[in-house]
Amino acid sequence: AGVGTPLPALAIRIHAAGIRAVTGRLYADDTIFDRLRGVADSGYATSPYIGPLSGLAFDSGYDGPSLSGFSSDPAKLAASTLAGILRKRGMRIRPRVALGKAPRGAARVAVIRSPAMTRLVNLTNVYSDNFFAETLLKLLGARFGDGGTTANGAAVVEVFASGHGSSVHAVDGSGLTRSNRASPAEVVHLLQSMRSTPTGEELIQDMALTGHEGTVADRMRGTAAYGRCRTKTGTLTGVSNLSGYCFNASGR
Repeated sequence: AGVGTPLPALAIRIHAAGIRAVTGRLYADDTIFDRLRGVADSGYATSPYIGPLSGLAFDSGYDGPSLSGFSSDPAKLAASTLAGILRKRGMRIRPRVALGKAPRGAARVAVIRSPAMTRLVNLTNVYSDNFFAETLLKLLGARFGDGGTTANGAAVVEVFASGHGSSVHAVDGSGLTRSNRASPAEVVHLLQSMRSTPTGEELIQDMALTGHEGTVADRMRGTAAYGRCRTKTGTLTGVSNLSGYCFNASGR
């Protein structure tokens, strides 16, 4: 959806590496995550509220720039789109792609780095992006847990929160599954503890500013909280949550 790895830039680097033809097939490696496309709320199938989750995602799971529907296989869509861009640059490459795992020790032809984590977290929090939240959760499981699954990521979250004196029951990354549980007191414990960490200030800045940004752009105007709170919204049918930090005129 316009944020992340730009495929045209990747194609330019592949071309710059001197490759003009591919005799085999282009493979998409999505094996960092499992292939469950959704969360518990949707029975782990693609949710109507979240694009299909994938270890190789493209356009937040949508099937094209019109954003009219979701892709049945995001990894293959990413690879076929890259192949199309390469063909337009004159490379000879088959249009059909497949799924596969990169061989150990395979040479890297070209690399595009993702945006910094703080940028991704900011986009997730400010705009309440469920797809980003779920993808980041699986990434936590892949990097710090037992694998790139929603359950493993949720386990990492629970351990992290416990280390900050907060007991939460995490099931997914977006909060759409109603069995996620955390009392207001537990949320406050986590926020208080996080503020004293080296990343505390960054966390605060990565939440939406009341009356100015994202999901709270139109909220709290004309009140003392206008422009003085960094918050995260949470909304389900019959449920509305708001948590974060507010500061008075002296910055307390």
